[in-house]
Amino acid sequence: MDRIIFLGTGGARNVMTTQVLSTGGFILEIKNTMLSVDPGPGAVLRAAQEKVNINKLDGVLISHRHLDHCSDVNVMIEAMTGGGYKRKGVVFAPKQALYDDPVILNYLRNYVERIQPIEGLKPYSCRNLKFKTSIPHKHGDAETYGFIFYGSNYSLSYIPDTRYFRELAEFYKSSICIISTLMLHRNKNIDHLSVPDVICLIEEIKPQVAVLTHFGMQIYKEGVDKVADKISQAVGIRVIAAKDGMVIHLQELLAGVN
Repeated sequence: MDRIIFLGTGGARNVMTTQVLSTGGFILEIKNTMLSVDPGPGAVLRAAQEKVNINKLDGVLISHRHLDHCSDVNVMIEAMTGGGYKRKGVVFAPKQALYDDPVILNYLRNYVERIQPIEGLKPYSCRNLKFKTSIPHKHGDAETYGFIFYGSNYSLSYIPDTRYFRELAEFYKSSICIISTLMLHRNKNIDHLSVPDVICLIEEIKPQVAVLTHFGMQIYKEGVDKVADKISQAVGIRVIAAKDGMVIHLQELLAGVN
């Protein structure tokens, strides 16, 4: 059954360095394909704690080169390939993260079947799973993309770090939307989404369900469920705050809102 396993729901420097929330990204299993998405600090440890067998990974997907999204990519490659004894899997990442400011160690690059640079608005596939990259996000100097994944009868989007801009909603139309929700309030000096931005996005995208993750310290202190409830009441759509270790079965989630 298709599912997401949240290895971490925290984001940004203060949460990453204090680990009040784990920052391991998530495991995505769709169409018998397993991907590690944005494996930041703690991804491998959390996978062990949640009894996720990362030796079965088919790929690793990185949205951008910031530490809270990619620091565990190398050990994920080690796990996926059995320490290099079984050449398998694909690593997807922006060119900046592969060449300009590389996050993957050179000796590991031959462990995998392929290192795949990603560009905006392009289709890709990993084993049975097809997905498409977004338009480039506005996230400082980091080349950043989000994704839409295509299940058998639904679509799942993941919006990683970005400043809000109108064109985002045009791309991210989907059944289920995972949104990196870092801040309570807008800050023109920080290229991350705030609660008001997320409300705008959900109203424009109109997913059946929205799932919040990648919380900054403000939202952690406010209470992630309280924030999700506030957004849900504002948009009239079910909004879930992800938790470290949470497993969401995607077909069951959609069945519950139909």
